[in-house]
Amino acid sequence: MSMTQGAKYSKVAMLLHWLIAIAVIANWQIAERAHDLPQAERGEVMSYHFSLGMTILLLTLLRVIWRLMHRPPALSAGLKPWERILAKTTHTLFYILLIGLPLGGWIAMSGYGSGVPFWGLFEFPALPLGLDEGTGHEIFELHATAGTVLIYLAGLHVLGALKHTFVDKDGNLFRMLPFGTARD
Repeated sequence: MSMTQGAKYSKVAMLLHWLIAIAVIANWQIAERAHDLPQAERGEVMSYHFSLGMTILLLTLLRVIWRLMHRPPALSAGLKPWERILAKTTHTLFYILLIGLPLGGWIAMSGYGSGVPFWGLFEFPALPLGLDEGTGHEIFELHATAGTVLIYLAGLHVLGALKHTFVDKDGNLFRMLPFGTARD
């Protein structure tokens, strides 16, 4: 297992972090905007939501594999115990949601007997789970609620980064940026 040197994440971890973050925000906005569209247009727009969701799943799985093979830097020694707990809890919830949301969407689509399109290239087939449309609808409701939780969690994450940058001035934000000085 390779160790990440210094207080910064590896360049690959940084790239995956920012790609996933941008994709999550874009996917949230796609879903929000689709609700106001006429039914005929909504399906096409939601196909982008489905494709981006599966892209997020694949990027997150790649990030988990990378993290297992390239240990991230230790949390800053200057963190208070409550900050350590909050950081670990937040990151765990991120991984659960970043994997669970796309899988939940796929399971819900399967309840309708539909697969999940992937950028017009192919379709992830419907899972043979024996679900009906009613169950698919209920899973979509849970999916929407979990998506809202993910956005609030991202907001908390951003607030934490801003606190470390402007209040604590500890350079913690620069652990995930290719520039600036991160401290151990």
